[in-house]
Amino acid sequence: MTLYTTVESPIGATLLVGDVVAGHIALTGTYLGGQRYERAIGADWERDDVALGDAREQLMAYFAGTSTSFELPISFDGSDFQRKVWQALLDIPYGTTCTYGELAARVADRSKTRAVAAAVGRNPVGVIVPCHRVIGADGSLTGYAGGLDRKRWLLDHEARVAGLTLAL
Repeated sequence: MTLYTTVESPIGATLLVGDVVAGHIALTGTYLGGQRYERAIGADWERDDVALGDAREQLMAYFAGTSTSFELPISFDGSDFQRKVWQALLDIPYGTTCTYGELAARVADRSKTRAVAAAVGRNPVGVIVPCHRVIGADGSLTGYAGGLDRKRWLLDHEARVAGLTLAL
């Protein structure tokens, strides 16, 4: 059964999606309104603000600047390679960035940079799985399914909360 809830945030309405995995609710998607690859609420989905309450609260705390991490069960639906890339995104520290090439070196090798970038772009659990922390080799903001304005906001927000200055 697919469950969902919504959260209003400084970067727009956010759809949280979860499924029952091994008897527990696991987050399977976080989608910003109007983003590329956004999922539409299915006719058979059930709104459940309680079951997804932890995800809602943690996301709101992140946006409020009172939390810098998430402790949520996540279930990735993708290829083995995509899941490996998405898992590696979780290792990028709050308030910092890495390049697509650096991420490729962590999960495979630098020759896979384009494949890694494609997987990052298909991350189904945006913000919580911080694909916004991945930038171009020249330090520029590139490729964010939610839009570069939102990527900039997220990076600026994290730098502000962490007391850092990002040179982008």
